[in-house]
Amino acid sequence: MKTLTKAEEQIMQILWNLKEGVVKDVVDGFDEPKPAYTTVATVLTVLEKKGFVERKKVGNVNLFFPEISKKEYTGFQFKTLLSDYFN
Repeated sequence: MKTLTKAEEQIMQILWNLKEGVVKDVVDGFDEPKPAYTTVATVLTVLEKKGFVERKKVGNVNLFFPEISKKEYTGFQFKTLLSDYFN
């Protein structure tokens, strides 16, 4: 598992709360000022390539949902932090 950038982690936090959603749902999950639709779509594609989200085609839209749970990622981050700190 890879560490997420701040932007990727923000999007994952929103997607974990939503359980699933289209790009517009994720954009709407941000506080003002909201990021551009295309920026969120690009980051979701990167997250898909990293294995953090899956995409399902529903009609003419892409529905995104987390592939990695928040608990799994939090555990990974905690182990990485401890490993880095004590090595």
